[in-house]
Parts: sequence; C-alpha cells; structure tokens
Amino acid sequence: MLRLSDPGRRLNAGLVVMAFVLSLLAGRLVQLQGLDSKVLQAKAADRREQSEKLPARRGSITDIAGHELAVTVEAREIYLDPKVVEPAKRDLVATTLATELNRSKEEIAAKLAKTTSRYAVVARDVDPLHAKKIMSFGFRGVGAKRTYYREYPGGRLAGGIVGFVGVDGYGLAGMESAFNKVLAGRDGEQSFETGGEGQRIPMTRSTRQEPVPGRDVRLTIDRDIQWAAQEAIAEQVKASRARSGSVIVIDVPTGRIVAMANAPEVDLTHWQDSPPGDRRNRAVSEVFEPGSTNKVITAAAAIESGTVRSDTVFRVPDSIQCADRRLKDAHPHPPESLTFAGIIAESSNVGTIMAAERISSQRLYDMFRAFGFGARSGVGLPGEEAGLLPGWQGWSGSQRCTIAYGQGISVTALQIASVYQTIANGGVRVTPTIVAGTTDGHGRFVPAPAPKRTRVISERTAREISLMLEAAVGHDGTGTEAAIPGYRVAGKTGTAMRYDQECGGYCGYTATFVGFTPADKPRLMALAVIQDPKKGHYGGTVAAPVFRNVMTFALKTRKIPPTGTKTPDVVLRAHR
Repeated sequence: MLRLSDPGRRLNAGLVVMAFVLSLLAGRLVQLQGLDSKVLQAKAADRREQSEKLPARRGSITDIAGHELAVTVEAREIYLDPKVVEPAKRDLVATTLATELNRSKEEIAAKLAKTTSRYAVVARDVDPLHAKKIMSFGFRGVGAKRTYYREYPGGRLAGGIVGFVGVDGYGLAGMESAFNKVLAGRDGEQSFETGGEGQRIPMTRSTRQEPVPGRDVRLTIDRDIQWAAQEAIAEQVKASRARSGSVIVIDVPTGRIVAMANAPEVDLTHWQDSPPGDRRNRAVSEVFEPGSTNKVITAAAAIESGTVRSDTVFRVPDSIQCADRRLKDAHPHPPESLTFAGIIAESSNVGTIMAAERISSQRLYDMFRAFGFGARSGVGLPGEEAGLLPGWQGWSGSQRCTIAYGQGISVTALQIASVYQTIANGGVRVTPTIVAGTTDGHGRFVPAPAPKRTRVISERTAREISLMLEAAVGHDGTGTEAAIPGYRVAGKTGTAMRYDQECGGYCGYTATFVGFTPADKPRLMALAVIQDPKKGHYGGTVAAPVFRNVMTFALKTRKIPPTGTKTPDVVLRAHR
C-alpha cells in the first residue's frame, strides 16, 4: 500500500521556500528604495537629461561709417530623430523635406533609415519662416533648432580684408580670424529632461546659461573708396592680361587704411568656390621686388648723410660696372648731366647707383630697416609677410648696386605704401592701422589705441624728396599718367623683373605706381601694383592710370580740394 508523505511537512517546506524568496525580494527592494535610491535616481535623471548649446550671435564687421561688411542672421537647423519617426510616414517625410529644402529624397531617406541615430542634420541656414512652414506639417521626429549664419552683403567687397567663417562659425581668414574671440562671443547652454521618445517633460528640473553676444569690429576702410579701388584694379588686371594686382589707399596724417583691394578678390558668399590663392589678402601676403619705387629710400639715405642734395649733379652714362656685372638703365642714352632730382624723376638706375656709392652699405641698410623693410608692418592682418632684406654684411658687390634701385630685396605692397606715407607725413612713420575700434559689452564704441609714430627722416629731407616726386609726375618724369588736373601729385613709378617659382627664375614684370596728393599738404596716398602684365609692363603706363582713377574718386569722396599752389620749378638737368 502506497504511503503518502506528511502534508504538514510539505506545507512547511513550501512556506520556508516562499519566505526565502520573499526575503530576497524584500532585500532587493530595500536596496533599491533605500540604500541605492539616490544613485539610481541620479542615473535615471542623467538618462532623461539632455543638454543643448545656445549659440551666441556673432558680432558685425563694418566700415568706418558703420556700413555692414559681415553680419550675423538668425536661421534654423532642420534635423531628424529617426528613432521616433513613424515607419509608415518615412516616405512622406523624406518626400516633403526633399521638396521643401531642395535636397535629394534618397539622401533624407538614408538618414531616416539609421534608427540608432537620435540626431541627423538635414539642412542648415534655413530661413525662420520657411522652417516654421516645415514644422507646421507636424511630423514626429522632425525638429528645428535656432542657429545663426554669416552673411556678407557686399559679396566681394573687401573680401581679402574681411575674410570668412567655416561651417562651425569659426573665423578662417581675414578679420574674421584675427578678431575671432571678439566677434564670436560666448555660447550658452541649457539642459532639460526628456521622455523615451525625446519629448520634453514639463515641470522637471532645467538649467539655462544665456549666451553672450559677440562684439562688433569697425574697420578704417571707406566702403565707397574700397569699391572704386576694386573696380579699378580688376579692370586693369583684365585689360593688361595680368596675373593679379593690389591697390592700397592710406590717410596720410593718421596712417589709417582707407582701402585695400585685390584682383582677383574672393567672393565671401561663395568662398569655397575660389582657388586658395585668391582667398588671401595679396596686399600683405604677396612679396615682390619693388623696383624703382624703392629709390626714395636710397635718396633719403644719401640726403640724410649730407653727401647728396637734390641739386647735386651727376654725369650719368647708360651703364655702370658693379663687381662682375654690367648694369644698365632702362633705355640706352649718351652720358648726360642729371641732378639728383632728375635721376629720381627720370628713374635712372645708373644715377641711383652713383648716389648710393657715396654712402656705406650699413647706412643704406639701416635706412631700409627704419622705413619698415624686413619686418611686418604692425597692421595685424593675418597672413602678412615680412619680406626679405638680407643683412648688409652679406651683400655681394653687384647686390649692393641692385638693392639701391629695388632688385635683390622683397617687400609687400603695404610696406611700400608705408614708405610713401612716411615721406608724405614729413618723415614720420605712422604704423598702418585697419581697425578703428570695437564695441564693448554694452554696445558702446571703444576706439583702438593710437598707432605708434616714429620719425624716420627729417622734415627737410622729406620735403626735398617730395619735390623730386612731383617732378617724376611732371612732363619730364616717368609718371605723367598719374597726374590729376588741378592737384599737385607726387609719386614714383616702378618696373621690376618678377621672380616666379613656377619658372624657377625671373619671368615677367611687376609694374607699380605709388604717390600722394595734394603734394604740398598731403592728405591721401595710394599705391597700385600689377603682377605679371602681358600687355605693357612699365609702371608708368600700367599702374599709374589705376592710381589716378582711384585717387580722383577718393579726393571727391573725401571732398579734399586742391591747395591752389603751383609746383616749384625743379632743375632736372645741368647744362654744361
């Protein structure tokens, strides 16, 4: 007979097992709700909490009158959360967004297929009203985030100066790069709690740190004169079939840059489409041998030494032996008696060498340095080069001669412009400036510190050279094409052989004209440089007309009248 076990024992065993399981559950419950509750709450909150960057509005870049050259515009970024987009509506979402945003439907569909992603950007820089229309469709998983984008109202206007920003809003070139910290401001941040499908949970904890807007930067350039300079240099580069060109206009007493133009000039709205070489500011980054525009420095060194005056007479042949080289003037001529003023006015290489022989190499070198050669100008523009000025101890016999008339050294357009600003300013060099000031945190304008002023040559020497330069623009000079009716103009042509890395030697020419007006009371100076022109190559015929056109426009814009005085007679030739 089968004997069954005691039911009481079975019941007791079951109760023991149940009590053990319940004790485990109770212990776990105590651990979760008691011992580990704060840790688990924090983890849950961390999973729910989302943070979002609040972009700061970037400051504007303006010209001297406050006209905007770079401005920040509010926009929207359209994005997807593929995980919460309803599968049945993915095709409709892709079709709608592709139509509204002018995007490929396949591209958007590929983003929607990545359901592990919670954030996929569809389009940036969308107009807020257009974004509002897109959000009105009510698609789950489609969002719009407030952003900003950079707009350049002038397109190419002052492109090399202003520069541009990248997709992340960081300055990549020009003043956008140099003043990025000032312009960018400081981004803010906000955090909030979201549910499983990304929806914001109301009445939960949230924090918000407001963004700090960027400050504005005001430049010294005049928008109208800048435009005229760009038009003039672009037209001449095209007409002469040149490789490139630059124009600089400076206010003589203050050293402020009124215009700085390049051709080709980068279009800031589509800067990615421009070749890398066209995105830089050639006026400060491109170095070249200055040629005859450099002769005023040799003249200053000779006059300051007391060995030469403007009326000192030289018997000038058309060639001269310098060490192992025979150096020539631009055109053959019989020996002629020229005053030093005539040598500068007629741009004689041989005569300049003869004057330089009266001073030491060190004195000439020191004068180059005093005028700013071999060093950056101090303007603070990105990409500026210092040029090349070899130490005088290493000059060869022929190099000492060629340096005197501007071959064998390299400079930037701004360095040459600064030399003539110094002469026009009575021998006082004012460090070139291009930033008039910035705004503070309250939007108030704060002027930039006054630039450094350095006396380079005496006022008497500057006046003497200025008269020589007036003669250079006169009937017997090389710069007649730079003359402006009614105004006294002082200036100098330059035609130098151009070193080209592509051909591995001297290929082509650099044509230059630089001058100032009114010559007896200088207000503005301007420089035009044309690189590698194919149709004509002399500074007097290629660059001087650009100077004349730009300076004429600038004089009218600034309402600078003629002084009404006449140019004194300057003796260029001695009759023997």
